[in-house]
Amino acid sequence: MNFRRKTNLEDPEINFIPLIDVLLVIIIFLVVSTTFSKFSELKINLPVAEANQNNKQEGFITIEVTKEGRYSVNEIPVESTDLNTLVSKIKVASEGKTDIPIIINADALATHQAVVNVMEASRLAGLNKITFSTKLK
Repeated sequence: MNFRRKTNLEDPEINFIPLIDVLLVIIIFLVVSTTFSKFSELKINLPVAEANQNNKQEGFITIEVTKEGRYSVNEIPVESTDLNTLVSKIKVASEGKTDIPIIINADALATHQAVVNVMEASRLAGLNKITFSTKLK
């Protein structure tokens, strides 16, 4: 009988190669499965209110938006909130010119959709110069 203990001269080792393989597979899975989405944004340069300007100058179209979502073009109320009606009123006010700026004067409680409707109506009317009026605090 051999009652002698075996002497192990080699130190135990940990093999890191399978661990590295598994981590690389996990990283590749995460990179491939990640969805990249691009959000569309509107670039808006907000005006700084430094002084009151007279909105009744010639060559401007002012569109007011009330908190109820009603519109008025050059202080003439628009009877309908329909987009096509607003487009026709803007075309009449612009008299066929396409370089006239539009000043949007919206109530603080007006919905974003009402303001976006004015922007869309001006685009459909062929007018692209849009600015927002502000008031001093």
